[in-house]
Amino acid sequence: MLTYILKRLAVAIPTLLLLIVVSFVLMHSAPGGPFTAERELPPEVLANLNAKYGLDAPLWRQVLNYVWGIVAHFDFGPSFVYKDRSVNEIIAQGFPITLTYGCLSFLVAVTVGVSLGIAAAIRQNSWLDYAAVGVSIGAQVLPNFVMAPILVLVFTLWLGWLPGGGWQGPEYWILPVVALSTSFMASIARITRSSMLEVLTQNHVRTARAKGLPERRVILGHALKPALLPVISYLGPAFVGMITGSVVVDIYFSTGGIGKAFVDSALNRDYAVMMGVTILMGALTILFNLVVDILYGWIDPKIRY
Repeated sequence: MLTYILKRLAVAIPTLLLLIVVSFVLMHSAPGGPFTAERELPPEVLANLNAKYGLDAPLWRQVLNYVWGIVAHFDFGPSFVYKDRSVNEIIAQGFPITLTYGCLSFLVAVTVGVSLGIAAAIRQNSWLDYAAVGVSIGAQVLPNFVMAPILVLVFTLWLGWLPGGGWQGPEYWILPVVALSTSFMASIARITRSSMLEVLTQNHVRTARAKGLPERRVILGHALKPALLPVISYLGPAFVGMITGSVVVDIYFSTGGIGKAFVDSALNRDYAVMMGVTILMGALTILFNLVVDILYGWIDPKIRY
């Protein structure tokens, strides 16, 4: 397992470098620039700005300087729009908020989704099964950009129970977490139900029941672990999806997370902020895919790398 982890980490480094280079080239190949606006700047001012931020150098040199700044100093450079702030400062301010409700959404989605899927599989073709499947289907067709305004409309404007924006306390966390976790919870519930139904028909489960073991022990001790393998394979991309899905949540609920900064950077051609967030999301994707592979080997010892 240790050898496998080291190999994956060795592959992750060139993958991140390739992500940086491709993203950098694509962003700088787009028409316009960070200093392009409706009112054109004088050529002398534009030339000075490009020289200040190194945009007048050849593209290959810009890429090398950018990669060296990250590798040697972990510096993503200055923001082109916020003159007094660096990309590191923008990420350090917004990412903890995004990570907080991303992790909370992940815990809610996994806990509720797995519990709902197990209950539906155990009580197959009962009212509980039909209700769980109905809730899962209904929740899955409501992505976060649909859930967010509905939640604000109902619980903030109509009922007045919860605040519709901000990040001042736990009561501000509820609506963003619900909006972000609902569709993922539905997918986890459906995957868990299907996997559990398949595992419950396997020989080792029938043998455990034939020995007279309590149903709770059969489910938790013999059926749950193999049934969770398909779920775990979904959790890595799901967690990254919740982090990246925070863009919509940040806009609707004004949480102050990194999503709004990413959208603003795209609109303002702030290459440095866009690159910083892109690299962060790419690193998270690689990290959690590695975590998922490790969990695979822990849950099912028959898996060898």
